[in-house]
Amino acid sequence: MKYGQELQQNIFAPWKLSYVAYDGLKHELKNRQLDHGWTAKDEEEFIEMLDNELSKVYDFVNAKLSEIDARILYCERTIQTLQKNPAMASDANYSIMDEALTEILFDVNDLSRFTRINFVAFQKILKKHDKWTGLQLKQAFVEKLREKPLDKQRFDVAIIYISALHDICRNRGKKSIDDTAFEDQNEFERATAKYWIHPDNITEVKAIIMLHLPVYIYNKQKKWEPVDSAISSVYFDNPNFDLYTTRLQRDEGSEAIRFRWYGTNDKSNIYIERKTHHASWLDGASVKDRFRLKESQVNPFVQGTLTANEIAHSFIQANTDKSTVDHVHFVASGIQRSFRERQLEPMLRVYYNRTAFQLPDDQRLRISLDTNLTFIREDHLDGIRRRQPSYHWRRNDVGIDYPFHNVKQDDCLLFPYAILETKLQTHLGQQPPAWLTSLVESHLVHEVPRFSKYLHGACHFYRDRLALLPWWLSELNVDIRKPRAENIGLTRSRSFKPLIDGKYRRAMIEEQEKANKEAVVNKQAERTSDRSHKSSETQVNLQTFVQETSKQLQGLPPVPPAKQEKRSQASSSSQSTSILHKLFAKGNHDLELGTKVDETKKPKMKVRVEPKVFFANERTFISWLQFCALLLTVALNLLNFGDMVSRIVGGIFIGLAAGIAIYALYRFEKRAWMINHRIDGRYDDLWGPALLCLLLVIALIVNFYLRFK
Repeated sequence: MKYGQELQQNIFAPWKLSYVAYDGLKHELKNRQLDHGWTAKDEEEFIEMLDNELSKVYDFVNAKLSEIDARILYCERTIQTLQKNPAMASDANYSIMDEALTEILFDVNDLSRFTRINFVAFQKILKKHDKWTGLQLKQAFVEKLREKPLDKQRFDVAIIYISALHDICRNRGKKSIDDTAFEDQNEFERATAKYWIHPDNITEVKAIIMLHLPVYIYNKQKKWEPVDSAISSVYFDNPNFDLYTTRLQRDEGSEAIRFRWYGTNDKSNIYIERKTHHASWLDGASVKDRFRLKESQVNPFVQGTLTANEIAHSFIQANTDKSTVDHVHFVASGIQRSFRERQLEPMLRVYYNRTAFQLPDDQRLRISLDTNLTFIREDHLDGIRRRQPSYHWRRNDVGIDYPFHNVKQDDCLLFPYAILETKLQTHLGQQPPAWLTSLVESHLVHEVPRFSKYLHGACHFYRDRLALLPWWLSELNVDIRKPRAENIGLTRSRSFKPLIDGKYRRAMIEEQEKANKEAVVNKQAERTSDRSHKSSETQVNLQTFVQETSKQLQGLPPVPPAKQEKRSQASSSSQSTSILHKLFAKGNHDLELGTKVDETKKPKMKVRVEPKVFFANERTFISWLQFCALLLTVALNLLNFGDMVSRIVGGIFIGLAAGIAIYALYRFEKRAWMINHRIDGRYDDLWGPALLCLLLVIALIVNFYLRFK
């Protein structure tokens, strides 16, 4: 598909006039080139048109962002008013605010898509310009794109604030209990899965996850800033790439060692981390160990002058418990041993912006989304990059200024996709929720099992030194975008109301509340069932007998367990004959109730279609037939009472009448099928009347030509 057609399909109708005039620019470029060749004046005028379009798009984005900020501020003040006035803090008011926040979230998603589409449109038109004119305008125009950056517009701040307010509405004004301090991940057994996300879908995926899980903020003592999402890691290996090879082959005990910090080049918090696959000291379980050092301590630690004993002693002085001290000593000594024995050196830096999603009081499910993923060389294997006079574990000329224009192009790789990672605590029996299953199976994500940031970056920069390459490299040569699935993701109704997986927000909230109630009922039934198992054997036998007899008499399913347990308790205080009578009488009533409660067994009833819908379809069909009959009458008169020219025209009209009748029958049957099967689509006819008029005009022209001749 040409990009002009793709652009037209993705235009958001209310903002149609604010998009870049791609077709107009392309028309000017092509016509001027074909008319008189490309001149200096044409180049000057074309650049002016590009500037005007860029200013139009950029100003619109800024205006919309200001509008969104004002709406978020209004919602924040309203929610604060509800929190301060318990009389106003009703579920209905919080639901209204939740829907208002959902509207804002959809606008953020639409604005993000608008920005992305226009940025790609500028890139495409500049590429066409350079190809058709032979000039190099794309490189010169990059500076203007940096002054008015469409590719760096950040929507994370708005999503963070919407997430915080949405969480308050979810809890009806109550604050979540935050007991998930920055934990070491080796405390949990997590089943992880990794996916690639195309840049076109990043904001939509964030919005979908945010509707179910709030954005997790590590440091709530300060106002969140975009720089807080930055994560940098330096990976270590030796010139033989032993860690790379063992990690790729998933050998027993294979290691990955990295030094990580958050935000800017923090001088106090550097996390020393080691990932071990099937660790021998944990009976074959995989684990990630880590501890924290100050930046000034990292070089001495790598060189071995700062020993594990000294690190453990510093933790003892900080009044750390003995188990943590022992763990830090064990990890530090193991990492230093790897540095000595394997001669590890800094090889690769990985940078990205992470958005984490997690309930503050629930660690069973955690989702992270990494964007702006960048790989930067840290080694000196090519003889160009030299170590500093005194050994340093990282380059000092690289910060967090994505996309790192100050770094040589050969030393930097910008990954084209975002990385989505889901983590489930399998040892607690946690199962993925239905909304997450729907997301990972949708068109928005592309699964890449066992994807590793270090393995990918290393195979890019050091491919000539490696014997093995990761399997997912071939996936980079294909477009991971898929056709949009119906009723999946964030869409708009015909009235531009927000739809989440084809449903309104209110319907989703009601379904979630219903599922929560059913979970509570099932939990109570399980507890009651456990107590009933402790009853006497006689009562159990009697209960089974009653259940089977009731099934034989009425041909209905067995009595629900919760009802059986109530009757088993009632049986202990009455005689056996009266028990049977009461149980049979009550069993019929309970079975009827059971058919109402158990919705999984309830047959789905079709919604009745009004007869007038079918009659309207028949009236349309009859109207077409009336026109065919009129046309056929004219044709027969021409055939029976005319000359040679009249007979020719009459034959044409007979063919038209027959074709129109067949077409009318096809449209009638198709509409009837769509009505019976509740198919959403266009019931009007776009091409039939236009084609009919065209054929009639052609027939009249033929008649006029033959008669005039």
